[in-house]
Amino acid sequence: MKNRNDNLKRVIVDFKKLTPEILALLVEKYPDGYDDDQIISFRNQHNEIIEAVEVTTSDTKYLVKVSKKLAITMENYDEDDYENFDNDDPEAVQDPDVTDEDTDDDND
Repeated sequence: MKNRNDNLKRVIVDFKKLTPEILALLVEKYPDGYDDDQIISFRNQHNEIIEAVEVTTSDTKYLVKVSKKLAITMENYDEDDYENFDNDDPEAVQDPDVTDEDTDDDND
């Protein structure tokens, strides 16, 4: 028996390409943030290890790359911030203010 996810389009999304629609799906699926056990690790075409969290729509499975910017943006999410943008506009989601403290463990 085939899984319904077998026919879904698969898309890897970097923070720079994050849209209001995908961000809303992430916040809905992970309202308290994501845990280590919800992170999927895989190798990309350059053999680099990528860590991502998954959200699915009716026709697409999105793997959104994990980053400090993503965690901060999800934590501060307010749908009203995106009401003047199209749901598929990657320009709508802006880089959050990240302090040196926030990036310390990115260097581990």
